[in-house]
Amino acid sequence: MVSLSQLPEPRDSRALFGSLFELTEHCRELEGAVAGKFSSGGRGYDLVRFHFAGPYAGHDPIRLGLFAGVHGDEPAGCIALVQFLAALAAEPARAAGYELWAYPLVNPTGFESGTRENRAGKDLNREFWCSSTQPEVRLIEAELRDRRFDGMITLHADDTCEGLYGYSHGQTLDEMLLRPALAAAERVLPRDPRGLIDGFVAKDGVICDCFQGVLSAPPEQKPRPFNRIFETPARCPLKDQVTATVTALDAILAHYRGFIAHAQYL
Repeated sequence: MVSLSQLPEPRDSRALFGSLFELTEHCRELEGAVAGKFSSGGRGYDLVRFHFAGPYAGHDPIRLGLFAGVHGDEPAGCIALVQFLAALAAEPARAAGYELWAYPLVNPTGFESGTRENRAGKDLNREFWCSSTQPEVRLIEAELRDRRFDGMITLHADDTCEGLYGYSHGQTLDEMLLRPALAAAERVLPRDPRGLIDGFVAKDGVICDCFQGVLSAPPEQKPRPFNRIFETPARCPLKDQVTATVTALDAILAHYRGFIAHAQYL
């Protein structure tokens, strides 16, 4: 796996994915593929997708989309998602009842440059579902329409925050899943206590509102999937951000699995 102490320079996505693709050769639950290709500055880039099929848990698989690297200067989520998949390969029961589609690097040109925006100077997290011409956005939108996920989790890092926080989009289920994720991750990093985070009203690290154009389910999808956005404090050590994120992902999977199990008896 890529070193937590520092990312290789120049940044190369192969350093993120290489060992994970090797793992697919030995783990029958894990598959890796290229979801799409695009060109930028005369170079070709891949949008990589990994699929993990967890063990049967007595119900139809819960289909989740996991996303990281929407902003190229936020490597913690990318590394965390790769490490999370590697951990599942070693212990598949952690994903019992789930089918996971993971996109560890949505913005490969921004990652390569170490910039928030892509090579075209666009913040991809303001481009979704607004007729964007950005190829990364169009590829992810096609995946979202094709997969119709039951839930989505997007990983970010904020260099202006004072601790962990997340967006619930004002949905009760989203907040029910976000709170235990923050509580679990809080064993590693503090939660942002402020009442105003990223320009939005917040309570205990939970924001109900959100920006327009963020990565989300297709507008026409019904019922709406839960959509968690989890943020780590980018100024904290990378190792701690990664550990906190993996912990949060485990908590979300465990709590939603419990919610589904309970709902079967209602």
